[in-house]
Amino acid sequence: MSNVYNFNPGPSPIPAEVLTKAKANMFNYEQSGMAVMEMSHRSPLYEGIHFRAMDQLKDILQIPDEFDILFLQGGASLQFAMIALNFLSEQKKAGYVLTGSWSEKALKEASAIGETTIIASSKDNQYRHIPQTDLTNLPNDTAYVHLTSNNTIYGTQWSQFPDRSKIPVIIDMSSDILSRTIPWENIDMVYAGAQKNAGMSGVTLVIMRKTLLESANNTLPPSLSYKQHADKQSLYNTPPTGAIYITGLVTEWITQQGGIEEMARQAEKKAQMIYDVIDNSNRFYTGHAEPASRSLMNITFRLPNEELEKKFLTEAKEKGFIGLNGHRSVGGCRVSNYNAVPVEHVIVLKEFMEHFMEQNG
Repeated sequence: MSNVYNFNPGPSPIPAEVLTKAKANMFNYEQSGMAVMEMSHRSPLYEGIHFRAMDQLKDILQIPDEFDILFLQGGASLQFAMIALNFLSEQKKAGYVLTGSWSEKALKEASAIGETTIIASSKDNQYRHIPQTDLTNLPNDTAYVHLTSNNTIYGTQWSQFPDRSKIPVIIDMSSDILSRTIPWENIDMVYAGAQKNAGMSGVTLVIMRKTLLESANNTLPPSLSYKQHADKQSLYNTPPTGAIYITGLVTEWITQQGGIEEMARQAEKKAQMIYDVIDNSNRFYTGHAEPASRSLMNITFRLPNEELEKKFLTEAKEKGFIGLNGHRSVGGCRVSNYNAVPVEHVIVLKEFMEHFMEQNG
């Protein structure tokens, strides 16, 4: 719908070109008479979709050969527990850096499985910044370190990931994967639900260093074992075929747009438009995140009072803006600036924010 400006935090927009291509081919794939969701996942026709999507991810993210790519299910939330089940032994502790609600949830699930410790946290500052974090001198009994790269609720993001030592580093990149380059030399595992930048809900991307995979727990049920899924090339059980197909189309689209570097450039350009409005509003709009920790994906802000916030959101909805309300746990407003949000939509939102301030400031 041309009169809708979708800023939903997730599931979020899918590129219009991807939806057009899916409409034309997804429901009668390659004139086979079958929709992608109807084909056997053991068939050569589906395997072409499956492995092409993996190859495209490897190409656009420049994933080294020493990593495996997995397509799993259960969302990023299942990974909170699955990581601990695979890598947290009785003799060790899992280290967590707390930067928002999702890192808290990851810590909670791991704590139900084994011993955990908090390496750094910005909770005492209402998660307004990314805390100073040193990963180079951690105790030897640290099983792994877990970070959340972007914080959708509070609007903060790691601009650079910290250097690491020998301790494995695992990063939840659900809300900024495919929007930035990844320094693989400092990372052992990345995971992400696809429904923000990598397609539709249903598939979870896991990219894991093979040496980390070799250290995984051998006593788990196969369905919870990374080794099992890697050995079977993510075909141990029926994969979310339709979601993987859409991820393949999204990676094609990113390549056509100029790759990850162009996605990063566009993210910076779009986010700066909204931050400029906030910074030049004489505190009519007040950003939650400290400037050095601001997210390019989720821009969170408040208005002078809740009455004005309700008016802002009501008028925005009347103008066709979707998803601008802040998370229910914190309130306020939020602009989610994922890859598929067109620059033109951000310009319209910028103009609406300026006009609303003129009328109500």
